[in-house]
Amino acid sequence: MIRPEHTILIVEDEPKIARLLADYLEQAAFKTHCLDDGSTVVDWVRKHEPDLILLDLMLPGKDGLAICREVREFSQVPILMVTARVEEIDRLLGLELGADDYICKPFSPREVVARVKAVMRRIKRTPEETAAGYRGITIDADSFRVSVNNELLDLTPVEFRLLQTLSKYPGRVLTRNQLMDVVYTDGRVVSDRTMDSHIKNLRRKLAEVLPDAELIHSVYGIGYRLE
Repeated sequence: MIRPEHTILIVEDEPKIARLLADYLEQAAFKTHCLDDGSTVVDWVRKHEPDLILLDLMLPGKDGLAICREVREFSQVPILMVTARVEEIDRLLGLELGADDYICKPFSPREVVARVKAVMRRIKRTPEETAAGYRGITIDADSFRVSVNNELLDLTPVEFRLLQTLSKYPGRVLTRNQLMDVVYTDGRVVSDRTMDSHIKNLRRKLAEVLPDAELIHSVYGIGYRLE
């Protein structure tokens, strides 16, 4: 259950959008604080330590990318980037930048609340819960094995690494490029179609043991997430 004392910092320079997000998040039992100038964000985060930041990409004073980098120098607070620029998504989710997820404009306020709750749940999970918390799925990195309800799943090394990576970030969208970097450690270049084929095979094998569950979801034009 989300505790009412969890504070969400909304960094958005459009007052109507900021107020709308605040209203929906407060209805979901979060406390909110809104800032509309990028130059004030880092100091506020240092002083008040919010539980999550909704950070718009385009801001007066200092843009969202610069803010995210500066915050990551002293805090691991979850950051959800908000952008209308789809071409920025790879950068927003890049490991060197440190954003946890992104939301594209225009968005549904209900979707934003759902994504915030998903991130809050994710950061409270232990590594053991993350590995074994999905429909009885257990991932053993040492033996390179995956079992579902104690039934061993016959996965290729690529499929294993895909599932392992997606399970580390439940609810978070991972781009095809990010998945390729993890799966192909030798730096080879493969096509999007190749990655999609691996995902298709992984889904089929999961469906054989979990016929009523669709765990891996496609995000059109971007990548995949485990939900």
